[in-house]
Amino acid sequence: MIAHLINTDIGNRGVLKVYLDYRRKNFNFLHNSAKLFLDNLERVLIVTGFPIPPMMVAETDGPPGALAIYRAVEMLGGKAEILTYSEVEKALEPFGVSLARNPEPEDYSLIISVETPGRAADGRYYSMSALEIKRDPLDGIFLKARALGIPTIGVGDGGNEIGMGKIRELVVGHVPHGEKIASVVETDELIVSAVSNWGAYGLVAQASIEVGRNLLEGWDERRVVEAISSAGLIDGVSKTLAPSVDGIRLMVHEGIVELLKAVVDEAI
Repeated sequence: MIAHLINTDIGNRGVLKVYLDYRRKNFNFLHNSAKLFLDNLERVLIVTGFPIPPMMVAETDGPPGALAIYRAVEMLGGKAEILTYSEVEKALEPFGVSLARNPEPEDYSLIISVETPGRAADGRYYSMSALEIKRDPLDGIFLKARALGIPTIGVGDGGNEIGMGKIRELVVGHVPHGEKIASVVETDELIVSAVSNWGAYGLVAQASIEVGRNLLEGWDERRVVEAISSAGLIDGVSKTLAPSVDGIRLMVHEGIVELLKAVVDEAI
């Protein structure tokens, strides 16, 4: 149920076919991601921030999801830090998160990406419309972590994000410009969703069921999205300062969150 909810393709971006093929081969991807998450809560690094060309300003998809995971880690007694771009740091300031400075993978028990560009086969970074992203990349720490055997989770919705290298062939086959934009950066576990924030909420919801406690309780989607939009983050589809995510109205995102909360409440 949770996996289906977070893959409701309202934006009609082609991710539904990717999800269906992925789930056929990896039916328990959400459970496996939640287990990896719960088993490695001691010190978690959450990476987020997707700059949108041509402005190269980070979008509203990603930071809310990262914040929800951060909050869940703290609620479960772990410690979390966020690695991101300067404008996202500013946008998240009111929420009192700890920020990572020059992080090294060996300092963490788990590293998670929520909507962060992952390099393509040519070593460059691309938007969904195949425009090149020219900001300092954040995916290097995942390559190091993989080499060191440190657990990693990726959350993405378009195929060009960290973690999507795990299913590159599906991205190439189903997503427009897939051959060019598809990320080659893999993670141990991957959550595919229609909106990356929803994927992060799905992880928190599944973890909630596993521990018998609703970790989404008290989450206010409107407050978070309006706050980061007011701070200067943009909608990645409309490329405006509208308090929306991926061109989808805020009320829809609120509805997804409320449905996830209800699913968890029924399950526990």
